[in-house]
Amino acid sequence: MLFRSSFKLFNTSRVSAYQLYSTEALLSSSSSFSELHRQIIGDNGDPTIPLTPVLNQWLQHGGSLTHKQIQHLISTLSYSRRYTHALQISEWMSESSKYNLTPGDVAKHLNLISKVRGLEQTESFYRGIPDALIGFKVNAALLKCYAEHKSLEKAEAIMKKIKKVCPVNSPTCYNMMLKLYAQLGKYDKLDSLMREMMEKDICNGATYTIRLNAYVAAADIEGMEKLLMRMEVDPLATVDWYTYTTAANGYLKGGNVEKALSALKKSERLAVGRSKRLAYECIQTIYATSGNKDEVYRIWDKCKALNGFQNKDYLCMLSSLVKLADIDGAEKILEEWESNYKVFDTRIPHLMIRAYCNYGMLDKAEAYIKRLLDSGKQLHASTWDNLADHYCTDNDMEKAVQAMKNVLSAKRPRWRPNPLVLAASLEYLKEKGDLESVFQILKFYTEGGYLSVATYDKLVSYVRGEIPDAKAIDLIRVENRLDEDTEHLDEDTNDV
Repeated sequence: MLFRSSFKLFNTSRVSAYQLYSTEALLSSSSSFSELHRQIIGDNGDPTIPLTPVLNQWLQHGGSLTHKQIQHLISTLSYSRRYTHALQISEWMSESSKYNLTPGDVAKHLNLISKVRGLEQTESFYRGIPDALIGFKVNAALLKCYAEHKSLEKAEAIMKKIKKVCPVNSPTCYNMMLKLYAQLGKYDKLDSLMREMMEKDICNGATYTIRLNAYVAAADIEGMEKLLMRMEVDPLATVDWYTYTTAANGYLKGGNVEKALSALKKSERLAVGRSKRLAYECIQTIYATSGNKDEVYRIWDKCKALNGFQNKDYLCMLSSLVKLADIDGAEKILEEWESNYKVFDTRIPHLMIRAYCNYGMLDKAEAYIKRLLDSGKQLHASTWDNLADHYCTDNDMEKAVQAMKNVLSAKRPRWRPNPLVLAASLEYLKEKGDLESVFQILKFYTEGGYLSVATYDKLVSYVRGEIPDAKAIDLIRVENRLDEDTEHLDEDTNDV
């Protein structure tokens, strides 16, 4: 079936798997499925390692998979931002004649294509969906894709279609448009749409939160305060710890530290239940931004009092202390983490090494790296990339190139290289005449999917002097994937 053979995916909303179906129920329904679940979800997340052979092998050895179990795997992978793997499993499901795809399956598939392969392939897939499967869910998924890619005209067009085909009484699609207008600074359109929502009485807590964030982004403190007062008396509005951390950020942006600190106190009082840890992390970060070291340490003590201390708690505290330029304090927290962690998290040493580099302490960065390597630890590719960047700034290109070479054997899920560092290294190696190292580095980038074969060929020609007027950075920037912010670390949480 043409539709099945061309089917590819994405998860429309990062919803916990518990909201879709019970994880425990799924795992207990088949003891053997729990083995497959551990194998797939417990994988290190490297997107270059395919999962479909694992599924095929599972079935060949007598295993079975229900529709809901596959949906669970897709949702769990998507929730962990392992979109490439989620898409692989969704494609595998769509190509099997055993499963009858639901509009929800198609909607998730559509969104995964958007995440992994971009908008053009998303639209191509949408055009091939049978009419019987296109309804509100699928159109809403396409709207989300357009909104995430900030494609305003196309988002407005599909929103118009949604309103016409199936009158919307839910705020979901409206909120997506509100958020898009806010991101693009289209505040007149945002206000107009919000008035329409209020007339239809379909506003919810998210509606107010989006508008509050928009006021903060526009530094409209007066508008923020008026909306905040309205939210405090409107039963439909959600006023929680996040509301006041948002207001605190707005006040800091407007230079009113006193009101920001008052908002943080309100936020802290509203931090309850399972959200308390996340609330404390946000509050702590804002205190660091305001330069209030005492409050950062006070909140840290409250975090430590919570059960199940985690790597991300240390990560947040280290980040706060680095922001305050308290390197001595950060080193003490690092030492505490090193004596307590159960799972090594590459993000933590990366943050510390990056701090050393940013504060001109390359000798400390090098000493820490040596200690980690001597103890058998593996560093993330972004750590070496960041170190190479600082070597480039100091014009120590020999060390920069060596750091670039270390990237080749480093852990690198979801890592994206720094195009400036790559260009500088290639130029240095070109002048040195070290073509062997050039080919080694370029081969790594091409095989990893960071450079196309065409760009690889151009860079090889450039290094050989066959394109005299070209610059390495110009050739590299043709690759859209390398023209974005390159500081991406593995975002999966490694808890203590």
